[in-house]
Amino acid sequence: MYTVIGKQLTRSYRVLWALEELGQPYELNPALPQSEDVVALNASGKVPVFKDGEDVITDSTAIITYLADKHGKLTAPAGTLARAKQDAMTNRLLDELDAVLWTGARHSFILPEDKRVPEVKDSLKWEFSRNLAQLEPCMTGPFLMGEEFTIPDIICTHCLNWAYSAKFPIESDVLLAYSKRMRARPAFQAVAASIT
Repeated sequence: MYTVIGKQLTRSYRVLWALEELGQPYELNPALPQSEDVVALNASGKVPVFKDGEDVITDSTAIITYLADKHGKLTAPAGTLARAKQDAMTNRLLDELDAVLWTGARHSFILPEDKRVPEVKDSLKWEFSRNLAQLEPCMTGPFLMGEEFTIPDIICTHCLNWAYSAKFPIESDVLLAYSKRMRARPAFQAVAASIT
């Protein structure tokens, strides 16, 4: 059985959602970042930490890619043009949405107070809004990659939810409707129901 270590309201949500989509059983240890359970397996103290038997994987995208490849769902096959396009979208989302939100979080409550630059958040919000506007025309179907739900949908929806809670602008009706559809998926709802 798989083990996921990390509080649900972090990037751990991505892994839990993927596991629910895949119908795979797992145990959850909702440990906080920097906690003893996390640092014992990931020196950076970041979550999620994922265990497949005794093997440990860190980084939410690496974990969900591993799971998708292993179980043959949520992804185009490796070595295909469809996979290259999917990987390009995944990396775009990490660079243009996730990294911007993470920088905002770091300057809000993660970095030591004397290292924070709160004024950077206005620039980050502008950048996030611009990046969303450029993403919207890429949608060619109900999902980011067309007709199939894939890894990028998990990352994008998680980032849109994160943006909402961090008060970053989401001015696209298309992406707001998309996010609402993704959050209505039974697997997403199963993870949401487990949050304490």
